[in-house]
Amino acid sequence: MYKENILVVEDDVDINNLITKTLEKQNYKVTQAFSGSEALLQLSISEFKLMLLDLMLPGMSGEEIISKIRDEKEIPIIVISAKTSLKDKVNVLNIGADDYITKPFESEEIIARINSQLRRYRKYEISTQSNEIYKFKNLTLEEETRKVKVKGEEIHLTGHEFDILSILIKNPDKVYSRESLYEQVWKNGYYGEYNSVNVHISNIRKKIKSVSQDEYYIKTVWGIGFKLNNN
Repeated sequence: MYKENILVVEDDVDINNLITKTLEKQNYKVTQAFSGSEALLQLSISEFKLMLLDLMLPGMSGEEIISKIRDEKEIPIIVISAKTSLKDKVNVLNIGADDYITKPFESEEIIARINSQLRRYRKYEISTQSNEIYKFKNLTLEEETRKVKVKGEEIHLTGHEFDILSILIKNPDKVYSRESLYEQVWKNGYYGEYNSVNVHISNIRKKIKSVSQDEYYIKTVWGIGFKLNNN
């Protein structure tokens, strides 16, 4: 019996086939796409639990695909790219990617990252706990459904963004260092940098500000970390 269905979007046939074979050996069901338009078509006709996405694709870039997907879906997106600069990593995290793997890669790393993301998303899909709702100013966070609303309007957060905001809103008076947030949110296998927390905090702020420009929700405590702004 197959595990989750995964969409692999990579225009290099050899790399796509390598990733596909690696995942199939782990008993994942894999659908291959070799362009952005093909990826969007597959997403429109089938349900996937996760997507592996190259950035440099014919016709439509990976960044464009992420932006389109995030308008409609909360599927975990792991980018696999030859782009190695911090600017490129920060950009795709800002627009909604959940993780970033640079080429060349090891098969073991891909499997570890996939398992990490699926554990996180699966946890909330099968949760039978009551839906705790947390409120702060004009923001509400529903833990089980993973919905966040500002002034009644839903904003779409990535998995990591939601987890960070959830930690902050549960203890609004506590200051969290970025190291502490990193360890709590990426505890299941992310091997990035502490700067990832700064990127995600910035992204949360932008999404909140798009709805509520007159209120400041997350405060930077210089030299320490972050907390909710009670002022």
